[in-house]
Amino acid sequence: MPSTPSFNVSRNRQIDRRRFLASAVAGSTGLWLASPFARLAFGQDTADHRDLIFHQKDPLNGEPPLGVLPSEFVTPTKHFYIRNHGNIPDLDRQGHRLKIEGLVEASHDFSLQELSENFEKSDCVATMTCAGNRRREHNAFKPVSGVQWDAGAIGNATWGGIKLSDLLKHCRLKEGASHVWFEGADDVSTPSGMTHFGGSIPLDKAMTDHGQAPGALVAWEMNGQPLTPEHGRPLRTVVPGYIGARSVKWLSRIIVGDRPSPNHYVRSAYKLVTAESDLIKAEQNPIYRFPTNVAICEPAPEAMAANGSVTVRGYALPTGLPDARLREVEVSANGGRRWVKARLLDEHVPFCWSRWEANVPVTDRTTALLARAVDTVGGVTPDRVTWNTHGYLYNGWHHVPVKVAG
Repeated sequence: MPSTPSFNVSRNRQIDRRRFLASAVAGSTGLWLASPFARLAFGQDTADHRDLIFHQKDPLNGEPPLGVLPSEFVTPTKHFYIRNHGNIPDLDRQGHRLKIEGLVEASHDFSLQELSENFEKSDCVATMTCAGNRRREHNAFKPVSGVQWDAGAIGNATWGGIKLSDLLKHCRLKEGASHVWFEGADDVSTPSGMTHFGGSIPLDKAMTDHGQAPGALVAWEMNGQPLTPEHGRPLRTVVPGYIGARSVKWLSRIIVGDRPSPNHYVRSAYKLVTAESDLIKAEQNPIYRFPTNVAICEPAPEAMAANGSVTVRGYALPTGLPDARLREVEVSANGGRRWVKARLLDEHVPFCWSRWEANVPVTDRTTALLARAVDTVGGVTPDRVTWNTHGYLYNGWHHVPVKVAG
């Protein structure tokens, strides 16, 4: 299985803390609130996303205000980030078919009803996060392409469907099978033309379940309800521990192959590179697993705090491995010279975040709050991270500027 993506510290390409703090409170140019457009765009069977902040209209990409994320362990669908690369297909639950092809003894074609009637139902709670979450912190150092996410392109949901491992066992794999490709029904534009969004994962990941957490899920429910169109109705994959790009929405085809998918979003995009070069991209492995991460959700940037102490809340995520759990989250109000240990608010669930809270002493000289985290498998949020061309996997200390009353 591919190794865990990681950053190497680079002092000559490090993110400049002061430049980020200056940009963190910049105006909301390019951002717009969903209401009432989202209801018109999605139709009446979608969740109500009026609270989301959208960075793009076409394709539609939005995240919640950070302050709502610490409210609940399971993120309400209305506060779950939306990531699209193309259109939102209007697919009929009754008529949709899932094709299974490739290195299997026989190709299969399933309706949603056939999947639900012929395989055991499986539910899991798992955090999903976009590889570009916190991208704007990369952009503060040097411009990067892609949606300029704050730290809200993440959410924790209850997913319902069937284990991908059960489906693949039923199809009987052929010798040489090593990767599972996913293809959605959305139309996306790439440098080589129009295609469907796609992803793939190693077969070992697909076939390795961990108790309640499957290696991957073929899901039709989110938070106990049928998937809404913007979250993949009627069918999607959910891959716990992996970046959101590997959880393909509007799933229409699964292909078992002997190599990673040739789809643009595996072959070229979602790779950590520091220069736009086809050769460099070809040599680099796709990103799979998400790294340890942390974010301050409250107080908001430039919030006024009383002299003495401030309550700080946020989320932290361990490395996307089944045995990884958070060891510690710390917050500093003096540039990292002194750290206060935060209290984790949630019991450990594999592949899930935990919310945290800390009461942090502040003075009239405090200008920013910092947060960092470490997990039990060696994952850390570093002081500095290496810049990459698309701003993927930013997981440095989270910095939030604040004002303290004199």
